[in-house]
Amino acid sequence: MTRIDPAPTVTLANGVEMPQLGLGTWPMTDDEAAKAVATAIETGYRLIDTAENYKNETGVGQGIRDAGVARDEVFLTTKMNKQWHSVDGARRACEASLERLGLDYIDLFLIHWPNPDQGTYVEAFEGLTRLLEAGLVRAIGTSNFLPHHLNDLFAAGFVPHVNQIQLDPYHLRPDITAIHAEKGIVTESWSPIGRAGEMLADPAITRIAEAHGKTPAQIVLRWQVQSGFVPAPKSADPERQAQNLDVFGFALTDSDMAALNGLDRPDPDMLDANSFGH
Repeated sequence: MTRIDPAPTVTLANGVEMPQLGLGTWPMTDDEAAKAVATAIETGYRLIDTAENYKNETGVGQGIRDAGVARDEVFLTTKMNKQWHSVDGARRACEASLERLGLDYIDLFLIHWPNPDQGTYVEAFEGLTRLLEAGLVRAIGTSNFLPHHLNDLFAAGFVPHVNQIQLDPYHLRPDITAIHAEKGIVTESWSPIGRAGEMLADPAITRIAEAHGKTPAQIVLRWQVQSGFVPAPKSADPERQAQNLDVFGFALTDSDMAALNGLDRPDPDMLDANSFGH
């Protein structure tokens, strides 16, 4: 097995250190997640991302135990569904996730989608703050929150440590990342190298990959971390896991970054957090 040095960390607003690249686990089953997580941690990963809705928290917890690394060396993120969007519901969601994971605490606990039709994501976030005070979680945040959802939290006196969003060179999301920069919120990206492979075949990306002797995925992940984002690519393949983590030993040039930043495009099929959620 190829072993890669663990990723450097970014510091969240409350001082917690979060690895700058992690393993996504959707849509793995429990069995798949147990194997992939164990392999990833043995390879050098220290950030693992799951969610209640992925239905693989049990497997993720098993993979963490099977890897044989001390619990405090692994940064575990999970997310809660919309039925828990209340102050008390957040506590119940956290306790249920901890039971499935077989862990004593969660490093980062997120609201998975705002579900604005319910109108209770501010109360849900208040519940997260109480979990933080109780020591059940080390950091708290949101996932898929748009600017107006974040502004509702700010108006109530809350600022997430992290907002996890779909972000890649085709989806730059500057309206959200500008708010993150202003408020000290870390941007974490899901599907950071795209889903169908179209983006990785883009000539602008393949040209840069050839120039650096890297894979297109490594170029996009290097763009992510060099931009200050925290990507969590999903892979169960040990070789690809190692490649995805091995992006801290080279740098993209200013012209490389400019080329990648010029790939943003409209996407009418992107999930809309005002109407989609679970």
